[in-house]
Amino acid sequence: MSTGLPQFSVSVYQNEYLPEGANEVNAIVTVTSSGSTAGPSNARAAQVIMVDCSGSMDYPSTKMSAARQATKAAIDAIREGVPFAVVAGTHVARMVFPNTEYLVPADASTRAAAKAAVDRLTSGGGTAIGQWLAMADRLFTGHEDAIRHAILLTDGKDEHESPSDLDQAIARCEGRFTCDCRGVGTDWVVAELRRIAAGLLGTVDIVADPSGLAADFRQMVEGAMGKAVADVRLRLWSPQGASVKFVKQVAPSVADLTGKRLQTGPLAGDYPTGAWGAESRDYHVCVAVRAGSVGDEMLAGRASLVSIDSSGQAEVLGQGLVRAVWTDDAALSTKLNRQVAHYTGQAELADAIQEGLEARKNGDFDTATAKLGRAVQLASESGNEETTKLLRKVVDVEDPATGTVRLKARVNDADEMALDTRSSKTVRVGKGNNQG
Repeated sequence: MSTGLPQFSVSVYQNEYLPEGANEVNAIVTVTSSGSTAGPSNARAAQVIMVDCSGSMDYPSTKMSAARQATKAAIDAIREGVPFAVVAGTHVARMVFPNTEYLVPADASTRAAAKAAVDRLTSGGGTAIGQWLAMADRLFTGHEDAIRHAILLTDGKDEHESPSDLDQAIARCEGRFTCDCRGVGTDWVVAELRRIAAGLLGTVDIVADPSGLAADFRQMVEGAMGKAVADVRLRLWSPQGASVKFVKQVAPSVADLTGKRLQTGPLAGDYPTGAWGAESRDYHVCVAVRAGSVGDEMLAGRASLVSIDSSGQAEVLGQGLVRAVWTDDAALSTKLNRQVAHYTGQAELADAIQEGLEARKNGDFDTATAKLGRAVQLASESGNEETTKLLRKVVDVEDPATGTVRLKARVNDADEMALDTRSSKTVRVGKGNNQG
């Protein structure tokens, strides 16, 4: 197994007391990694950069020039010796550097050659993102023991393949590499890039001004180079007769992992969390159990963090316990756990924004007003100032406490898309004792 792994800790925050007859246990599982003793530079990595070169990238021409600059900034940020490649995406995928389908180690010579090839990039053709992902998947073959990271940049809709083609490509790439997605301009589709990012455990964001691309690309690659463990999973054991209702990452952003469960035994399943460096993430776990009587106690779940190596062997990095105690003391059983309450609100906030924007797009202004009003209320209650600022560009806020808002008659496309892409970003709750 790997040596020099980061130090992981797992903490569980919950109100373990339930009223008689209750059969649902909620907990926030906080996982913190303190970084590798060997340092991330000793972790193997692999990097692919996919750049949209479709015809629309020339309108305006600043998009293509900014994409070239951003790709070169990303190449400079790749750690010495890390194998990499650059792919041009249109209605097909083609190699930019190297000129055949393999990854080459980064050094002064290959970086210079790659940047020279990027300088020659021109735009023309359509958009079939599934083809780009398929090429990235092929390029990562043989690098299964590395931390595999891709960047995908597009400025348009996935018009030259069917939605099912893209879905199949995403499904084939799941677990193979992580992918951070960026949309430049306002003619791309948030839902498409969100599907890719959700499937491949990456991020999605808008870069409305092409001049912001280079700093964003550099930051994404530096983040990937700082990872120390490639394949980390949250393994949940629950007792006979219990079942996991859902598992959601709730910080630093909301991501539903429920459908990604990999059964690892009759009572346990793994939820992929991707690669880790020095960081902290929160997960909301909900377990359905058999209803208990007053005085009953049970272990409702065991949350373990496991690292999986390229041969499939698992190493336990840390674990925490989820408990249930049935009581007739209402003061105990009705006390809301601070962490659970906070993140339940943050998940509702993300849903309210996405549903409100969809209703607005479909002309259902009553639903849009109600959902976005609720979003304003939740953002205000939780102190999510960044989301509040984004919401105020889409609605006029009359009373944040009650969620009373009016839809703005005119909304800048970039402002609406920024709210949509960043709707799942959450603010963390201060950690007190586990009774919140």
